[in-house]
Amino acid sequence: MSGGLVALLDDVAALARIAAASMDDVAAGAAKAGTKAAGVVIDDAAVTPQYVSGADPSRELPMIKRIFWGSLRNKLIFILPALLLVSAFIPGVIPFILMLGGTYLCYEGAEKVWHKLRGHSEAEKAPAVERGPEAEAKVTKGAITTDFILSCEIMVISMTEVADESLWARALILIVVAFAITVIVYGAVALIVKMDDIGLHLTTKDSAGSKRLGQLLVKGMPAVLTVITLVGTVAMLWVGGHIMLQGAYDLGWHAPYDLVHVLEHPFAGMPVAGGFLAWLVNTLCSAVLGLAWGLIVMAVVHPLMNALPFGKKGGHDEGDIRAAVAGHRASGSDGGSAA
Repeated sequence: MSGGLVALLDDVAALARIAAASMDDVAAGAAKAGTKAAGVVIDDAAVTPQYVSGADPSRELPMIKRIFWGSLRNKLIFILPALLLVSAFIPGVIPFILMLGGTYLCYEGAEKVWHKLRGHSEAEKAPAVERGPEAEAKVTKGAITTDFILSCEIMVISMTEVADESLWARALILIVVAFAITVIVYGAVALIVKMDDIGLHLTTKDSAGSKRLGQLLVKGMPAVLTVITLVGTVAMLWVGGHIMLQGAYDLGWHAPYDLVHVLEHPFAGMPVAGGFLAWLVNTLCSAVLGLAWGLIVMAVVHPLMNALPFGKKGGHDEGDIRAAVAGHRASGSDGGSAA
């Protein structure tokens, strides 16, 4: 009996070791997949604060909470099952999906650069015609829609990094990636949008150090948001351009990426910083290509969008954000009914 019990315990211990090793593999796969998607994650974190910019402070966290759950729903209910089916039955489609997402990133990044150079944004023209919870709901829905596109790209990039794993391992890894990235992105967004409130609270403290830190946070947050937006735009162009380079190479058009490798080569052999400099050259080339491809897509898409009745009339409505703020402030301090 004791021998049987010992054997059973040995089997349980062996199963536990296998399970632990499997979880280690899942964690390692998730880390690898998430790292590859980092550029899009940065952009996702940079985009979302714009949707709650200027909102009543009492509504910022509820709006972010709704966007967070919408993002997680996008990844787990819609994107993940579709990707698993595609990877199981028509895996050859994934590179094209990836390049389509890369084209979107290039287009969005180029559009931001274009509007910045021209000194205006279409969103500034949006009329503030709605009030209160309705406007807030519209802004939140727009943020979730934008997140859906970025989430697709994050999940597709992650999928390509673990394509050699079994179907169940891919599913577990992508679930971990979905949860981890969503928590990181929207945790960071919540911290960013509340940082000025934290600063204001610190200015009420008796400590001189706390007051100085609070004033620094309040004064510095506009610059931080500007830097985050800039980093997000560069990340879009870099990731989008790199996806297009790699996709073209995988499809048999080697010349563009071969040229990048030629430009990298003089730096790769340098001591100490050679690897970093080679990566920097690759990143710069990817960003330049992303900008060029995005401008080409803009030249084709904008005339079409203007001609079609359902064409793009601007990005998210900044006017709707102002309307949501005005409506909540007009309705009093209860913060409205939307949660």
